[in-house]
Amino acid sequence: MITTLKTKITIKDICKGFVYNELEGKGLFGLSGKLTIQPEYQRNYIYSSGDGKKEIAVINSILKDYPLGLIYFNKVNDDDLEVLDGQQRITSIGRFVNNKFAIKDENGMEQYFSGIAADKQTKILETKLLIYECEGKESEIKEWFRTINIAGVPLANQELLNAVYSGPFVTLCKEEFSNSQNANIQKWSTYISGSADRQEFLERALDWVSKDWEDKNNDPAHTRPIGKYMSKRRYEKNISELKLYFNGVINWVSSVFTDIESEMRGLEWGRLYEEYHKKTYDPTKISAEVHKLYSDPYIKNRKGIFEYILGGSTDTKLLDVRVFDDATKRSAYGTQTAEAEKKDKSNCPYCAIGHDVNKNKIWKLSEMDADHVAAWSKGGKTMAKNCQMLCKSHNRAKGNR
Repeated sequence: MITTLKTKITIKDICKGFVYNELEGKGLFGLSGKLTIQPEYQRNYIYSSGDGKKEIAVINSILKDYPLGLIYFNKVNDDDLEVLDGQQRITSIGRFVNNKFAIKDENGMEQYFSGIAADKQTKILETKLLIYECEGKESEIKEWFRTINIAGVPLANQELLNAVYSGPFVTLCKEEFSNSQNANIQKWSTYISGSADRQEFLERALDWVSKDWEDKNNDPAHTRPIGKYMSKRRYEKNISELKLYFNGVINWVSSVFTDIESEMRGLEWGRLYEEYHKKTYDPTKISAEVHKLYSDPYIKNRKGIFEYILGGSTDTKLLDVRVFDDATKRSAYGTQTAEAEKKDKSNCPYCAIGHDVNKNKIWKLSEMDADHVAAWSKGGKTMAKNCQMLCKSHNRAKGNR
């Protein structure tokens, strides 16, 4: 790869023809249209997220003569460049010069670019940037892109995959799933953690469909099924399969669980869809069961409620049902052991009615587990009168019986 240092390009040059797409949150072009600020492999603009301190810091650094660091352009051809590294800084500068946000002056007053003193405007516009123009094969450029993005705000996994497999498919995917103004974002956020800007919605969509695609094609499990799926479709100009599958999962969840709960967010809905979507459910009964379990004081893991219901309400481990405290265990152990010794039987009720060598064994407290006499799943409460001590083997075997 060939690199050439450019030291005469000013912010004024960069901002000629600057375009910022408010709808998609992208800085698109600069240098009179010659520079693509956000090529397909770049992440969305994130410096304006939250309180916008990062984009303000970029402008303050210029005014205070702090170094902005190196910026890298990829020289596509003699007429076209694209930002390889520095798009967050360049977009911040372009947004400020175009009055998209304000900074505070020395008196604490917010000022847009058009309102700051003329000498400050000149200082910003005449600031020269240190820019390396890079020329090389696509594989070299992509590898360099990955390398330089190790520092700073690290690229998320999906952002890196977007870079590696950039093309028409990624462009369409980002338009659909990485657009924070998409009207569907609010609904998706009920079930998916993360943000559109950091590619979490796109990552979930690709994760779900790629696993289903591998199953249908009899492919073995891969460590990066998303990457394999994206590679196969890199130059396709259609994402209908991805949208159809993703919306199928979301619509299935919302039809089965008509109540929206905060614990739904971030669950493995793609896996649950594959396991359970062929079963039939009564939404009214499901809703009643959700409300019942949410009101149960003995359930410690509400996130497990949804899979517990989908699976037929048999795996109580999903709920992390509250266990008996140590005082209750010791009390039950003492009572059982005293009675067992009087009758010359095991202090484990199940061992006592057996016919093996443990029929008369007195187990130590550490060798026993607390168990619900009446299973929690069948209405038994985590109360002292519903507690019995069983040897570990019989407690594991008993389950929910």
